[in-house]
Amino acid sequence: MSVVIIAEIGINHNGDINIAKKLIDSAIFAGADAVKFQKRTVEKVYSKEDMDKYRESPWGTTVRDQKLGLEFGKKEYDDIERHCKEKGIDWFASAWDLESQEFMRQYQLPYNKIASPMLTHRELLEMVAEENKYTFISTGMSTIAEIETAVNVFKRAGCPFELMHCNSTYPMINPHEANLRLISTLRNKFNCKVGYSGHDVGLIISCAAAALGATSIERHITLDRAIYGSDQAASVEVMGFYRLVNYIRTIEKALGNEVKIVMPGEEKIKEKLRRVDTFSKEYTFV
Repeated sequence: MSVVIIAEIGINHNGDINIAKKLIDSAIFAGADAVKFQKRTVEKVYSKEDMDKYRESPWGTTVRDQKLGLEFGKKEYDDIERHCKEKGIDWFASAWDLESQEFMRQYQLPYNKIASPMLTHRELLEMVAEENKYTFISTGMSTIAEIETAVNVFKRAGCPFELMHCNSTYPMINPHEANLRLISTLRNKFNCKVGYSGHDVGLIISCAAAALGATSIERHITLDRAIYGSDQAASVEVMGFYRLVNYIRTIEKALGNEVKIVMPGEEKIKEKLRRVDTFSKEYTFV
């Protein structure tokens, strides 16, 4: 089964539906299987104290201005729904609060997503699990015990899920922090599929995750890593995403099926180079 490649648009659209559409089109060009957004009810996710803090942005001088400026509402998501249907690509979103999850239920989306910061939000997990929709669960900044508690919520509900190994540093600069061997640890411990949600610089770590058996790869996509936005530096530009998809598809082919055979391309070389073949005789060993 092919690795599911998810282009995480998140909030890289900067509150502009035209940028969002360009990112969707870019993900399609790159060969992604799906695009993902993030949905928040800003007043529910952030405290008034945080919202009142000073922060310069294209929308004003407070955190409130910035968060509200980045957030899409029904008009924009209706437009995203139409655009993705017309272009033939799946889309979904990670909800950061109960109201946002309720909001997303109006769309017939193929997947749910638990973002790493929400992994310990039991009420949200239970709300998502009751939908019985295939759910990607990111595990960044979480302990094994916290992951196990979340997994148990989905198992009790009988909801299909897939863990996503993740380091939540934005961007993750130090390769040793990727700890990709945890992919097999999570797979063995929880007896489930395990993907990789990366915020690393470059493409090689995500490719290595695919080679280690990650069943999904999620990376942020952007039109330009230098533009405004907290996630842009941890994102992959369009041509980089195109290369990433092609590298992963090549890795899938190269991994093969564990069966040793003489490949068709080897036959002529074998005929040319193998001068002695005593193994072709039959021997009886006593």
